[in-house]
Amino acid sequence: MSVTLNGHTFTTWDDVEKDIFTPEEIAEAELKAAIVAEMVRARKENGITQQELEKRSGVRQPVIARMEKGNTHTQLDTVLKVLAAMGKTLAVVPISDSKPSTSTKAGEVRASS
Repeated sequence: MSVTLNGHTFTTWDDVEKDIFTPEEIAEAELKAAIVAEMVRARKENGITQQELEKRSGVRQPVIARMEKGNTHTQLDTVLKVLAAMGKTLAVVPISDSKPSTSTKAGEVRASS
C-alpha cells in the first residue's frame, strides 16, 4: 500500500527511512541496535536478570531496561560497566560491507569475552 506525504510516495519503511535519514545516520542507528541486541543476548545467554546485572555493574536496573529498549542515549562508560559485569568488552574491528544486524556474524559487533 502506498502513502503520499508532502508530494512523496512511500511504500515501505525503507523508502521513508532513505528519504528522512542519510546513509550514515542509518548505519549508526543499525550499529547501535546491533550492539544493544548483542548485550541483551549475552545477558540472557548467561541467565542474568536486569536486577542481577544492576548488582554486578552498579548501573541501575531502570537504566539497563531503557538501554535494552533503545529509549536512551547511553554513555560509553555505562555500556562498558554493563559489559564488564558480564565478563565482556567492546572490540574495535574493521567495518564490513554488510549491514549490521541483530544476527551478527562472529567478529562483527559481538561483545568479546
